[in-house]
Amino acid sequence: MSAPLEFSHFSVMLPEVIEGLDIKPDGIYLDGTAGGAGHSSVIASKLTTGTLIALDRDADAIAVATERLSQYGERARVVRANFADMKNVCRELGIEALDGVLLDLGVSSYQLDTAERGFSYLADAPLDMRMDKRQELDAYKIVNGYSEAELCRILRNWGEEKFASRIARKICERREKAPVSTTGELVDIVKAALPDGGRSQKHHPAMRTFQAIRIEVNGELDIIPQTIKDAISLLRTGGRLAIITFHSLEDRAVKEAYTTLASGCSCPRNFPVCVCGNKPKIKFIGKKPILPSDEELAQNSRSHSAKLRVCEKL
Repeated sequence: MSAPLEFSHFSVMLPEVIEGLDIKPDGIYLDGTAGGAGHSSVIASKLTTGTLIALDRDADAIAVATERLSQYGERARVVRANFADMKNVCRELGIEALDGVLLDLGVSSYQLDTAERGFSYLADAPLDMRMDKRQELDAYKIVNGYSEAELCRILRNWGEEKFASRIARKICERREKAPVSTTGELVDIVKAALPDGGRSQKHHPAMRTFQAIRIEVNGELDIIPQTIKDAISLLRTGGRLAIITFHSLEDRAVKEAYTTLASGCSCPRNFPVCVCGNKPKIKFIGKKPILPSDEELAQNSRSHSAKLRVCEKL
């Protein structure tokens, strides 16, 4: 597959990520979401005898990353895989430990801007939303196959949509006449389901619905806790894990996983002494999440909701 020439991706908080990873020239680093290879390229450029492993499950991203990282030769290795499989990838590559891991969660600008991928509520396209086109589950199957209760659940849980029940009911009513086939049809259904005065002035009325369905299609939130545990298990002592999130659900999952790993003891608070024997596995780098600079926000509006959390393995 030839790399799509129009593939563009703004590397969110690039200076902050590079500082957070504390890159060593001879270190081994894994970028679990290579995308347009923006972060990956800078990481690779700072290596001398080290290695970068760039993962992505999107075939288009893999094509672009392979092309853009080719200048670094053996210093950069590109693998098509979900970051949830990083332990297996490292095992297959003969890598026993890492010095840093980066995860840039959520959907890429390229995926949003490529209408035919079906991620965007701003363009009419077939319902898809798969980051990995090899998988069977797509947005069409969810919209037309999930029960009303299941649709309501994902809209409420993954989209934090307060009108979830109304939207789910309207989807089911609409698909009784004919399948819902396109993003444009889904947008019209959502708009029709919202009550008068129920539309946000800040966000598109279908934003939360599309977020919820996309998360369900790609299993984005389910894999975060275990992926963080796997990343920490792969890191050497002093290695860094940096994760960029773009909405409250992602950030909450990352924060909770970090907090659990940093707290150590899991005994009930009323126990006089620790009996579990658990020790802290990480420490936070910075007390609060890192936010984009004013300069970056002026250049890229999609950075507005981004947060970067960095931890170090003890």
